[in-house]
Amino acid sequence: MKTVLLSLFSLMTMIACAKPYTDLSVNDFEKTAYDGSAAIVDVRTPEEYAAGHLRDAVLCDWKAEGFLPAIQAKYPTEVPLAIYCRTGRRSAEAAAALAKAGYTVYNLQGGIEGWTAAGKPTLTYEVETFITEDFNPVCVTLIKHGTLAISYQGATVHIDPVSGLGKPTDYAKEFPKADAIFITHEHGDHLDKEAVAALYEAGKTTLMANPRSVEQLGFGTAVVNGDEGELACGIQYAAVPAYNCSEGHTNFHPKGRDNGYVFDIEDLRIYVAGDTEDIPELAEIEDVDIAFLPVNQPYTMTVEQCVKAAKVLKPRILIPYHFSNTELSELPELLPGIEVLLRQMQ
Repeated sequence: MKTVLLSLFSLMTMIACAKPYTDLSVNDFEKTAYDGSAAIVDVRTPEEYAAGHLRDAVLCDWKAEGFLPAIQAKYPTEVPLAIYCRTGRRSAEAAAALAKAGYTVYNLQGGIEGWTAAGKPTLTYEVETFITEDFNPVCVTLIKHGTLAISYQGATVHIDPVSGLGKPTDYAKEFPKADAIFITHEHGDHLDKEAVAALYEAGKTTLMANPRSVEQLGFGTAVVNGDEGELACGIQYAAVPAYNCSEGHTNFHPKGRDNGYVFDIEDLRIYVAGDTEDIPELAEIEDVDIAFLPVNQPYTMTVEQCVKAAKVLKPRILIPYHFSNTELSELPELLPGIEVLLRQMQ
């Protein structure tokens, strides 16, 4: 009887001491974080995040007031969370709180210090994560200017990858080989042969571009306004018009030459405009959730044109990009009812 009681006591102690979350080694965390089902959350400070973070990771400071409500506002409990901090201490505290709130949580043992010690890459770009109706994360990495990367279900799609412009991007070190690459047009801030070569893998990467970009690259599939299709990962795409319509500017981006792209990811629709103005064809693009609109006349839109375009598109979220030195601080006030995210996309 004494033995039974001791065994029962030991079992109850083990249960009481069991962690409500799962600690993972670097390699296991990498597999879990990038299988496409988990959202990656960096629980360090904004300063630490800006110095370097995991690919697809969104910042939510554990020590900041309102941590849990911020997480709950962004992620349903059906979405698993893969979290980390510098050494694993803060993320362990956060993991316990998140697990108590009903989340499935994976914690990176050793934190980002263990990650980098294992030779894993970090990035410094801003990231936005959106959740589909089936609770799948869609991560958009805001690389620079007109350059984006979309991650979904373990696949990565790059739009206009460029190595230069501001802080250099080392695609070979910072990103895995792309599942798809989309090029809007052949200008140097959108078409970069070096970046494409670093991301492209024969047999894996699908490359879609306007005809002149395909001609310059020497390979890829030429797509024109109106073309559409579906990638192996399930993302649907459509090429849409992108051109200048203001007098004296039509030579920059002639009608019919370049593309914008619409991506449908389950119920989520993302519109990446490319270099365009507030053209009439915008009225044909419906049900946009996230819109990326360029704002740098004479090459693309003025702020006023951007406002007009946004009112036509009616996206839930607008992220101005390709804006160079354009002053955008008043844009949120000019678009009540649309969430305007001002990010480092000069």
